[in-house]
Amino acid sequence: MAKTYTRLDSYYAGAYWGPRKETPEECARRAERFLAFVAKVDPSFSQWFEQGRSRKDALKRPIEPSGEALAKRVRRGKDRQFEDIGYSVWAWNGEPDDSDASGFNFKCGGYCEGLSNRCVVNLPGRGPNAERVLSVPILTGLVRSMVLAWEPDSAIATSTMHRDAVTPGDNARDFVGWLMYFSRSQGRVPPLPAPVRIEPVEDKGMLIVLTPELITPANPEHVELGKRVHELLSRAGLLRPMGS
Repeated sequence: MAKTYTRLDSYYAGAYWGPRKETPEECARRAERFLAFVAKVDPSFSQWFEQGRSRKDALKRPIEPSGEALAKRVRRGKDRQFEDIGYSVWAWNGEPDDSDASGFNFKCGGYCEGLSNRCVVNLPGRGPNAERVLSVPILTGLVRSMVLAWEPDSAIATSTMHRDAVTPGDNARDFVGWLMYFSRSQGRVPPLPAPVRIEPVEDKGMLIVLTPELITPANPEHVELGKRVHELLSRAGLLRPMGS
């Protein structure tokens, strides 16, 4: 008899923006701001380590959150073949339990046509950190940190399974999730049904919170709400491929 496997849900936050030519120093300044902001959002975001051959090796490689040190790491993340692809940096927060750990990666400074720069944070799935982090207050702080540091076109924080249940495509700009952000340059956020909340992120754009509860595809109300919001945001022209 064939084995059946149950897909485990996962949560993440991601900020996305189109081609933007930036130097390693400019990317490092944005990364420095991001790390300073998220350190105040939750204790599990206060220390990060470079990836290593093993956990022991990675813990010997703490990331110094200063502009000069970050610029060196950004330069090391340069694509060896194509200058216009930009720079990549990966990090992990060193938690002993992988299921309760977070990690982030950013791709910055890419400027070739059709390219998407990004900052993505993989969030804990279960454990003490997950119980705190997977909440509207913490994720609001995380998304705001991304917006203020990276100035993206859009951002999202959500469950991958809920995202897949309500979004027909596979383009990051077409995703609908638990929290969403759209910069003012992308268009006006339309009125959305309760319990959706809409609030400004300074003068940058608007943050949308789908529901105050932990979002899950197991809740049919969350799926239906996501589909309805997807329809309204699509109609408003906010969901479209990057750069269009």
